[in-house]
Amino acid sequence: MPKKELIGLIVSDKMQKTAVVEVETIKEHPKYKRRYKSHKKYKAHNESGEYKIGDRVVIRECAPISKDKKWEIISKLDK
Repeated sequence: MPKKELIGLIVSDKMQKTAVVEVETIKEHPKYKRRYKSHKKYKAHNESGEYKIGDRVVIRECAPISKDKKWEIISKLDK
């Protein structure tokens, strides 16, 4: 089964080898059909520390690295 990949924005890089990535999704209300934005934060592995706050990155699911860290940063998207 392929691993999930998400696109998000780094909102924190204060931890060693970890970055917090906020992913925005658009959902639709089941009854009223209005679309709204939903945000979720993921802790992602950032081994080299090359990704900084404000970078748009692609994260991919991986085997658990720690209690909360189950994602890894693959690449940076150009603006």
